[in-house]
Amino acid sequence: MSNDLRMNAALRERALRLLARREHARAELARKLAVYAETEEELVALLDDLAARRLLSDERYVEMRLNARSARYGNSRLAQELRATGVDDELVKHGLAATEDEVLRASEVWKRKFGCVGVPTDAAGRARQMNFLLRRGFSGETIRRVLRGGSEDD
Repeated sequence: MSNDLRMNAALRERALRLLARREHARAELARKLAVYAETEEELVALLDDLAARRLLSDERYVEMRLNARSARYGNSRLAQELRATGVDDELVKHGLAATEDEVLRASEVWKRKFGCVGVPTDAAGRARQMNFLLRRGFSGETIRRVLRGGSEDD
């Protein structure tokens, strides 16, 4: 029995070290800890305990990720990144709804990259700017509005 407690304590310590560095989604933390857990039940019990103590929260993880990355990326990319870490679709939708307007964010990203150049008149330059914003995860409609100068702050 003492060996079980020691393993459980070691697993808990490893989880707390990971959580001390940054927020983790539950599925992400489970994936990282799975190789160290003796059983699936032990891992689930630990994750449930951490969530009950509010040390592990997918809501906080979503908020942290969106705060850190929404100034540079569009909703499509942010949603894909969150889903890749195992966050529930409802939390993703709720988190994205609380972020700043996507057109405004895309406009800021565009201004940082192309502000001194402005909107190009040739097709090649326009395609280059559109592709840049597409790679950042902004929607086609958002990109069209930014390149037309249709953001609400203008």
